[in-house]
Amino acid sequence: MPLHNNAPLTDDHPTASDQLARTVPGSVRGWRAEAAARHGSKIRSVGIIGAGVMGAAIAAVHAQHGLPVVICDSNAAALAKVHASVERLLSDNSPPAGLLPWQVRRLIRPTGQLSELAGCDLVLESIAETLAIKQQLYAQLQPYLGPRTIVASNTSTIPIARLATAVHAPQRFCGMHFFHPVCQRPLVEVVRGPETDQRTIAKATAHVRAVGRRAIVVKDGPGFVVNRLLFPQLTQALELLCEGAAAEEIEQAATDFGLAKGPLELMDEIGLDTTLQAGVVLAAAFPERTIASPLLVSLVKARQRGCKSGIGFFLHDGPAEPSGRRPVNPDLNQRIAQWARPVHDGKHTPQSIIDRLLLPMVLEAARILEEDHSLSPMDIDQGAVLGLGFPASRGGLLRWADTLGGAEILRRLQALGDGACYQSPAMLTELARRGETFYTICP
Repeated sequence: MPLHNNAPLTDDHPTASDQLARTVPGSVRGWRAEAAARHGSKIRSVGIIGAGVMGAAIAAVHAQHGLPVVICDSNAAALAKVHASVERLLSDNSPPAGLLPWQVRRLIRPTGQLSELAGCDLVLESIAETLAIKQQLYAQLQPYLGPRTIVASNTSTIPIARLATAVHAPQRFCGMHFFHPVCQRPLVEVVRGPETDQRTIAKATAHVRAVGRRAIVVKDGPGFVVNRLLFPQLTQALELLCEGAAAEEIEQAATDFGLAKGPLELMDEIGLDTTLQAGVVLAAAFPERTIASPLLVSLVKARQRGCKSGIGFFLHDGPAEPSGRRPVNPDLNQRIAQWARPVHDGKHTPQSIIDRLLLPMVLEAARILEEDHSLSPMDIDQGAVLGLGFPASRGGLLRWADTLGGAEILRRLQALGDGACYQSPAMLTELARRGETFYTICP
């Protein structure tokens, strides 16, 4: 499941690595030229396709670092909201560079025409998480691309290899996956497709660093790394609801552990429709350990899509509760009742909830390490902390797992049941047998 809210074309605490010097307001050309000259990736102009939540936030990040941005969408209403969205992001997050708000706004130019992207060094697509829609866009985009333009997708789950079939120069195509909320998640997955050349990966990685983000280069595949880690947590949260755990219990256990957000609030922010779209992609890739959620489908069909519609698992229009949390959707229990299957007399402890949310993530991390020997436990932990809001105080997902030890993890998994989603991969079984840790067995 995805971490962000890609917006269809027709719908809808990061620190800068190279801070820009404050310049004299009034000479737009001067400070723009200086910013571009200092941009080490040689990407000096950016086109973004998709003016939804993610597209606007990515545009704001680039403009804060002095880069001119053309943001394109066929939805005029979405385009009309871009500057207001950027203004809100600027008010909520201190600009990492020395630009003033008016300078940032002037760097962002909304347009409804793909032809306006001609001349951009990088074109980043952030539209609906649907293969056919993205491929259709790439075909329309081709006439406006220069001979050295890099095209990137902000897809959270769809393999780059599948998207690249619609791109004329797949060697200059890669994934560049930002995380929601963009201004609070400094990680970007740079995804190498089977035909992506090293020059493209090097430029994309340098560009990510130049806009104050941390890049990890990951292998292509459904969900890449970070969303493969997140997918089990969101699935287990949906299962817990149907097994009698209250929404408030799940969220409280997650935030008491130190997670930045509970899984239900996170799905509301991502958008339940986007979560479902990405879940379909991941379910097709990993059917043996996928648990379908009719509850999620029911909410989406009722147009209860989370923050974007004002109602999801929680109510987002109106005041928060005294605790600071949003009120629970009053229809939620009635919907859950259709698929309720209480276990343990409907009683769940904070520890049992944490085990359900996090141990399947550890199993997925072990599978990723088995499959991709270029990754290390530190890469996994960096992805969990910077991309998912896993508590840095615990060192990351696998550092936390190492404090438990392999034998204890296997013992806790036995208590969860014998489903495929709780089956230990070979790496975890082996480190438990040898009494080692992820960081010693796979340094």
